[in-house]
Amino acid sequence: MIDTPPRAVSDLLFNQSLEKGLAVLRAFNAQRRTMTLADVAEATAITKSSAQRMIYTLETLGYVKKHPKTRRYQLTPKVMEVGYNYLEADTLVDVANPFLAELTNTTGETTNLTEPYALEMVYVARFVSHKFIPIHMPIGSRIPMYCTASGRAYLSRLAEAEARALLLSSQLTMRTQHTKTDIEEIMSVLAVAREKGYAYNNEELFLGDLTIAAPIISSRGAAVAAVHVVAPTSRWTLEEAENKIGPLVLECARSISNSIRTLT
Repeated sequence: MIDTPPRAVSDLLFNQSLEKGLAVLRAFNAQRRTMTLADVAEATAITKSSAQRMIYTLETLGYVKKHPKTRRYQLTPKVMEVGYNYLEADTLVDVANPFLAELTNTTGETTNLTEPYALEMVYVARFVSHKFIPIHMPIGSRIPMYCTASGRAYLSRLAEAEARALLLSSQLTMRTQHTKTDIEEIMSVLAVAREKGYAYNNEELFLGDLTIAAPIISSRGAAVAAVHVVAPTSRWTLEEAENKIGPLVLECARSISNSIRTLT
């Protein structure tokens, strides 16, 4: 079943048909690349007749198509229009891109910009280096806050009570044998990140993945995003990454923060 943000049951302005249509679009993913009507109904927890109406409408609008032989439905590239429009309208991405490119050139490693949504960080910009990286995270990918450098960089700038509340709402699962899932331990990590100005993740989300991240701060003093550099463990130790990449990530994040403050 697709996760959706909470809403008031008695909200008369809320359009449930639109909610179902979006749920159908979100149901397609790497595990469900193609689906039958029955699959769609099961994935979205709606009736088969509702699924048929949603699929028919989305197919008519060009967002899904049916394979002529298998008769299974799949997304079309038109779906990407919505995400592209967001990136086009996101001033932060435009401002950050030159700094991210420079950080990639300076470190020789892949640099990313993520923005918070609910309990996750969403990739909105990415500059890939020519060197091999173990994990491919395309634009739009989402990663949990609790066990990632960018998530911890963002959390470290929140009030302690707010950060704790987000952690309590998260599913603190073991992604690898290195993942920290104890809230008090993570809160201690956030305290260190707050002091240093940057956070790190050492193989807690993916094995071989080491990242250093710093928060982007708005003119109001609130964290709005995070920049992070991927430093694979095949090329970097944590100590080397902190000493060499940490200051550069901090400088990049501060430059982006200063630039967006002049626009707000």
